[in-house]
Amino acid sequence: MTKMLINGSETGTVRLFHLDLPPEAVERFTTQAGTGEYPLQYALGARRLRPAFVDVVAIRDLGEMSLSAYLAEAHQLHGAEFRQMKPRIDALKGHVVILPSQAFDHLSQELTIATPLRWVGSFAEAAARPRGPAPRSAAARGTPGGAPAAQGHAGLRRILTLTLLGLGVLVLLVLASLFRVSG
Repeated sequence: MTKMLINGSETGTVRLFHLDLPPEAVERFTTQAGTGEYPLQYALGARRLRPAFVDVVAIRDLGEMSLSAYLAEAHQLHGAEFRQMKPRIDALKGHVVILPSQAFDHLSQELTIATPLRWVGSFAEAAARPRGPAPRSAAARGTPGGAPAAQGHAGLRRILTLTLLGLGVLVLLVLASLFRVSG
């Protein structure tokens, strides 16, 4: 049995498991029954597993595409560890279960992986790259007029203070003229 810790705050990790079952038993094992019975969750030793994020792949269904190419496309796996494991991944036969971080519902838990599952590896998803070029203007970087942020806020406070003082003086002049006219 393999033990594995899942951190509830983890994101961007994909775990790959080989499933050693005959094809006719795979669906029953990997599908949560209406009664709540979920053999895949039991074999993982998971307290919680979200079926919507479980990816079960029959390798033969990939046709000419290798399993590593599928993982690179569907799950954005491209790191050095993944590249080193490609020959081993592509040598797998039968079915695999692919579990991204979301499958564990952001719950910290300890897995105890039992047969018919065999852990193959855990891989980091490629980080999303921003679209387009980096912003070049000072306003896009959050600094109005190119001034450092602290100076921009101090200038706004100064303008607000002077405006309020001016309004206060104006109110006092109006009140003084009203009292002079009525008195």
